[in-house]
Amino acid sequence: MVLSWQIVKFNLKETFAIAYGNYTFREALIVTLQSHGEKGYGECTSIDYYNINLSDFEIILTKVKAQIESQKPLHPTEFYTFLLTLNLPSFLRSALDCAYWDLFGKLEQQSFLELNQIHYNQLPESSITISVDSVENQMKKIEQSAWNKFKVKFNHFSESDMLKLLLLDKNIALDSNGSFTSEECLWLENNSLVAKFTYLEQPMKTGVENYSVLHSNQYANWMADEDCQDISVLKDLVPHYKSINIKLVKCGGLTPALEMIAGARKLNFKIMIGCMTESTVGISAGAVLAPLCDYADLDGANLIANDIAKGSQIVNGKVQLSKNHGLGIKLN
Repeated sequence: MVLSWQIVKFNLKETFAIAYGNYTFREALIVTLQSHGEKGYGECTSIDYYNINLSDFEIILTKVKAQIESQKPLHPTEFYTFLLTLNLPSFLRSALDCAYWDLFGKLEQQSFLELNQIHYNQLPESSITISVDSVENQMKKIEQSAWNKFKVKFNHFSESDMLKLLLLDKNIALDSNGSFTSEECLWLENNSLVAKFTYLEQPMKTGVENYSVLHSNQYANWMADEDCQDISVLKDLVPHYKSINIKLVKCGGLTPALEMIAGARKLNFKIMIGCMTESTVGISAGAVLAPLCDYADLDGANLIANDIAKGSQIVNGKVQLSKNHGLGIKLN
């Protein structure tokens, strides 16, 4: 097996404005694993508010390259057990895990769904992100969009803005990226109108000292994002969150995500498969878990102007899974 990688700069179609800041581009690390004429691909994005530095990842990969390349053919779950011994950051571990699933499926001539016996009749529809802006501009974008589901970014609390959004009678979720206070959250969860929002994602800054004031049995469908990094925290979140957002780079890849979904189901969480602002490489990996989830937020590749791959697509919110082997990823 041969390991290689490259850093790619993705220009965004428009400024991505959230509570953490405004972004006009993203940089991503694209990992390639090659064996017997087949190539598997994985991706992780540079995220400043997660303290992700891709140059650090390149240094790490240079150090572990020989160990990875010396691995004999393994099932992806066994390969993931090996990855854990390398003590890699979750973002980098995810890129390698996804690349290996893609490669393994191509070598076995089976898709990820076939390898994991995942069957489905329908898929959740993905939301499209509406960046922080005046509520009037946000409403205009929603009205003009061909998508049916929307995740509206807030960087401040505004009762009047929320009521305006609700009056649109659209399928809308709120994502405040941790910008609400405990008092504001208590107002939200006790307001019956708030139940019309599909979910309210990561309302406050991370930490049990913050989310302990949330109640999962009230009107708000609180969804944990940064508060839900991996399977170890699920039980602690039960009294406070109704839903969780699983992102592959947070939990470490497809292998732990499958385990996380099974654990979350046992605890009666609603589950969303989410993404970063990433190319079709990363979106194709997340999309294969959509059949197991209640919600999808897989718009990342739709936000960038210079995608580098083909695979599963999200077309006006409809998840169109690739029927090709592995994760179905091909670089342009």
